[in-house]
Amino acid sequence: MKKIVKTPVLVEKIVERVTEERSEIVDDKTSVWDGLLGKEICIFGAVYIYSGTLSGVNGDTVMLTNTSIVYETGAFSDKRWKDAQKMPANEVMIQKAMVESFFEVVR
Repeated sequence: MKKIVKTPVLVEKIVERVTEERSEIVDDKTSVWDGLLGKEICIFGAVYIYSGTLSGVNGDTVMLTNTSIVYETGAFSDKRWKDAQKMPANEVMIQKAMVESFFEVVR
């Protein structure tokens, strides 16, 4: 017959360790967006693709300047987007909730 052996001291130690590791993650205030400020980025959104300079970030939105909407990327190894139309605005705000992926454009 198998028995379940209870070891509350061991369980307490495991819970304490997990709590400590979790607190390190929660306390980390750095944002990946911060490292991209001032750089040309590309944002793949739920509907459109945007390219421009990341000029601002807050809790809900990112701000791009010199922004284009990319209708056709072409090969990613190309030096330019195949079809990108400059947007008629100095600043474009994009809701973070609509962002699927983003990256620094390196050409």
